[in-house]
Formats: sequence, structure tokens, C-alpha cells
Amino acid sequence: MMNTLYAVGLVLTALTISIAALYILSVLDPARDRKLRKRTSQEKDSVVFLFDDQMLTDVTPAGRQILDALPRHNSGSDWQHLSQILEARFPNLSDQIGELAELGTLSIPSTDGAHRIDAEWRDGLARIHLVTAGTEGADPIVDRVSFDAMRDELDGLRAIAHHAPVMMWREDANGKITWANKTYLDQAADPDTSDEVASWPPQKLFDRPRLEDAKNLETPRRVAVQLPTDGERHWFELHDAPLGTEILLTAIPVDRVVNAEKSRTEFVSTLTKTFAHLPIGLAIFDRKRQLTLFNPALTDILALDASFLVGKPTLFTFLDRLREKRMMPEPKDYVSWRQQMADLESAAVNGTYEETWSLPTGQTYRITGRPHPDGAVAFLFEDITSEISLTRRFRRELEMGQSALDCIEDAIAIFSPGGVLSMSNAAYTKLWGNDPSTTLEDINLGDAIRTWRGTAGDTPVWRMLKEFVAAHGERQMWSDHIALLDGRQVDCHFVPLVRGATMARFHVRPAQREFQPAPNSAMHLTP
Repeated sequence: MMNTLYAVGLVLTALTISIAALYILSVLDPARDRKLRKRTSQEKDSVVFLFDDQMLTDVTPAGRQILDALPRHNSGSDWQHLSQILEARFPNLSDQIGELAELGTLSIPSTDGAHRIDAEWRDGLARIHLVTAGTEGADPIVDRVSFDAMRDELDGLRAIAHHAPVMMWREDANGKITWANKTYLDQAADPDTSDEVASWPPQKLFDRPRLEDAKNLETPRRVAVQLPTDGERHWFELHDAPLGTEILLTAIPVDRVVNAEKSRTEFVSTLTKTFAHLPIGLAIFDRKRQLTLFNPALTDILALDASFLVGKPTLFTFLDRLREKRMMPEPKDYVSWRQQMADLESAAVNGTYEETWSLPTGQTYRITGRPHPDGAVAFLFEDITSEISLTRRFRRELEMGQSALDCIEDAIAIFSPGGVLSMSNAAYTKLWGNDPSTTLEDINLGDAIRTWRGTAGDTPVWRMLKEFVAAHGERQMWSDHIALLDGRQVDCHFVPLVRGATMARFHVRPAQREFQPAPNSAMHLTP
């Protein structure tokens, strides 16, 4: 049994080797190629292609014209290029040719019946013969196939131009319209003319500039025309491209862009007018840190020339000028000043810069930096000299008033209309054992009464005081007295002040002395 299987294996191996050898000889046989190439050369007026797999090995001159009629759009094989040319007339051509090796011959008609492909498989090569029905390879075949391929591409280009939403047209050297797409014809149509009446050339909507003027015009250039369809003025961007002796023009509508630019200009103008009346100096620097916008108050506050600001100085040039005019605090050295200005810029970009500049001249400025869109930054310069002076004067008056209260021997506490302790003196701290100045939180009347109860206990006077402070309208001064836990007597006076405030005054009565007779007194006892 083993000997039989071994013999069968040897026979199959020999048979496989023989078939492979025959195949290699058939493929590499030079006589095969010469025979097919000779046959192909004899059919030079026919459209014949000879393929080895997907590689083109030979082609007739008529076939070469078809391949050269349309350029390759990719780096595919020779067969892919041919199938792309013929696929409009022969759908699924590649799938059908794939069965040629099994069938031997194929005849594939075109979808319109005007052409057919006669394919033949011989000696490992595929012979593709393209013929026109009824002519069997006459000269018109080449012209018809090339014409059909170019016509398909032309139809596609016409469809693109027809459906393009922008106006496109061609003009000759004299400015006469030689072609226009549907969008242009629709816009140029006279609404008063019947649709059935067509005139050529169409109405010219755009005037081309003279040759000597065209060199000085920007491309694309923006123009405004009045269209006959609606009688309104519209804005377009004109693009032109030379096409031989003619020129192709394209008009892109930019009404929205123009309206947006107009709105932005009006908005900037409104802001400029608003900033012109702003008492605070404003300086806006763009992303390149050049001054792009400022208001008149900036020149008044910082004493800068308008000509200098109009020149769009950079941020550091602007700050250098302020330093020269001594309109900013003078640092110890220039290096530290530059670092300080760099920190100023970075802080303004983050929206955290706010500083007060106190100048040797006595002026005080508040500088605020704020980020703006597109990397810009704005600085506000506010002269707060009068505000600082008023604050300082008010602080001096408060200190003077506090000193006057501290000189009074009676304990005094002043409550606001809301019942919050506003002021007290040193005698108050000594009497009640509590210093309101040591806490940052507000002390209301309830908190004060709780402190008082620790020294004087509970008394109806506290309830009456709460009602008195919370009362509205006309109030009258009233007095009462309380006793402290240590036995001292205190006279209480509650006085209404202006704007609803209340003053509580506590007077500690002096201690009563015990009666003792004088040494030389006449009073004596008789024995």
C-alpha cells in the first residue's frame, strides 16, 4: 500500500513540473509576442490594446490617441487608465474582463450600442479591440471615441459652470462677452423683457478698467453695481484670469462682508465718540503692542502730545515717554524698571494689573490693565488726586474726632441707624472692658448689650434702648440710671443724632464718702 501511494506521488509531482514548464515556455516564448505584435501592427487603423496582466505591452496608433486624449489623474496602472476612459460607455468593464482568461473570448457592447469591445485571451495576453458598430475599425472609430471622452468631460465642466452660485463670464480683447454662465445670465436679464426673448451678448454688468489703469488696481478688486433684477446696489469681488486671447472673470458677492465692515466701522466710531467724553484716559495696544486707540483724556491726564500718540508707538516706547516726563514713579535703576514694565504687560494680559502711582508732584493716578480680544490689551489712566486728598482729609477729621471723644471722661458709643457700633472712646473700653477697635467684624447693638450685661447685669434699660434705636421718625432724648455689679451707679443718657444715628453716654457717679467729724469740732458729749 505504501509503495502504491509513493508511486502516485511521484506521478503527480512530475505532472506539476511539466505543466509549470509548459506555462513558462508559453509566457517567455518570443515567437508568441512577435506574432501578436505583428498582428497588432497590421491593424494600425483599428483601436487595439495588448495587455499583459495590467501592463500595456503594445497599442495601435489609433489606440494611443485615445489614451493621450485624456491625461492621467492618478498613478494607477495602464489598464486602470484605459478603464477610466471607457467606463462611461462600458460600466463594470474591469469585472467583465476579469473572466476573459476562463472564457477565452468576450464581446461587450456599450450602453448606447454605438461601440463594442472584442476581447481575446491568447497565450497569456489580453487583446482588447474597440470597434464602432457597423464600421469594423474604420477611421471614424478613433474620432468618435476621443470625441465621446472629451464630450463627457466637457459636459461635466459645463454642469459645474451652470450650477456655480457666482457669476462667471468671458470677454475678448475688445471687452465683448463671448460666454457667460447661468448665474450671470439670470442677473443680467431685464425683468421687463419676456423670458422667451433671448438676446446675445447679454447686458454687461461690470466695466473692465482700461489696460493702463488695470496695472494699478488690486486683484481681486471690490466694486459695487446696480443689478437690473432688483434695482439695488450690490458689492462684488472681481477675479480675472487670462484664457488665451480672452479673459475669464468671476464676481463673488460680498454684501455681507461689506455690511459687517460697515457695522464694525460704525461701532468703532460710536466707541470713539463715547471715549472722547470719558474723563478717564484710555490706551489700547494691539497684539503687536502698538497703540491703536486712545481718547483725548489721555493727552490731558498724561501731558502727552497727540502727534506722538497718532504715530502708534509701542507699549515700551509709550512707557519710556511717561518716564521721561516723570509721569510715573521713578525706580532705582533702569533694569528694574524694564522688568517692572514687563511684569505690568503680563499682568494686564491676565487681567490682574491694578496699581496706584504717586508722583513727586503730588498727583496720584490709578492704572488698570485689562485684556482685549485678539491678544490686545487696554490701559486705563485715572487721576484720583482729588479723591485721595478727600480721603486723607476725611481720615484726618476722623482721627481728630476720635481724639476728642477719648478726652471725654464719660463712656460714649455711637450706633448707626441699623444698630451697628460706629464709634466709641477710651472711657467706653475702660468701663465695659471691651475695645471695639480690636475686631474687624461689625458690632451691633445686641452684641454690645451682651457685653454690658457682663458688667451691669440685665435691666429694662437695654430693652428700651433697642426700641429707641429701631424707632423711626421723631425721637426725644431720654435718661435713666443703672447699677453695676460692683455697686457703682451709672447715669445713662440716650441722644438721637442726625440721619437716624444714636449716641449712648454712660456717666459713672462718684463714690459717696462716709461722714467723719472734724478734729476741732464743737460737738462733744457731756459726761
